[in-house]
Amino acid sequence: MAVAKQGEGEESEAEAPSLWERMDRPAPVPRASLTLERIAAAAVELADEEGGAAVTMRRLATKLGVTPMAAYRHVSGKDDLWALMIDRVSRDLAVPEDPEDWREVLRSYALQTRELMLAHPWMAAMPTTVVLLTPSRLAVAERGLSALDAHDLDADSVMAALRAVTSFVHGSAQTEIALRDYQERNGWTGGDETRQALAPQMRYLMSTGRYPVFERYAGTATRKDDRAWEFTFGLDCVLDGIGQRLGI
Repeated sequence: MAVAKQGEGEESEAEAPSLWERMDRPAPVPRASLTLERIAAAAVELADEEGGAAVTMRRLATKLGVTPMAAYRHVSGKDDLWALMIDRVSRDLAVPEDPEDWREVLRSYALQTRELMLAHPWMAAMPTTVVLLTPSRLAVAERGLSALDAHDLDADSVMAALRAVTSFVHGSAQTEIALRDYQERNGWTGGDETRQALAPQMRYLMSTGRYPVFERYAGTATRKDDRAWEFTFGLDCVLDGIGQRLGI
């Protein structure tokens, strides 16, 4: 039986470098015309213009003026591409670093993340793990975790509190984006037109008498279309709950 020589097959068995490790490596000289930065920028531009579903390797290659195989030499597939896109748009998140004011750190994180998702609505369709597991997103999360960790909390409580805020942000932003898309598809320019279009359904449902509190809201609420106020109010409720629960 033949015995493999020392070192034979080591390259095939070694773990391939991750996307982020490859980004941190120095660019070859002369610089390659196609880079991960160019791919990320083009993918974000395409998604912003036509939606996340438009971002395919073939469309991206056409936009970059290369063959699909050339793009595949840099990214292994859709997950890599999504991660690059998320990381690129998240670089400008300016969450403060103040371990003494955990509430302001998490509040800033939440408000900026909502604005980011509204500016890039394709983010709402991304798997949560992709949205969070990039260098830029981890840097922001690190600030939130550090602000909570400064209060001598156990590691599980620190992470659970941050995830509670993150879940609220993503859920609220996804709902807001979905409503905006629904209105656009139907040609409704705002809340009044939407309510007018849905009025027959609403009148019937309210006539059953089963939803008295909702009926009172429909008749007396004054902030029905103020999504920013609604988000901020809900966020403050979450932060109040974290502070009360953790005693901070």
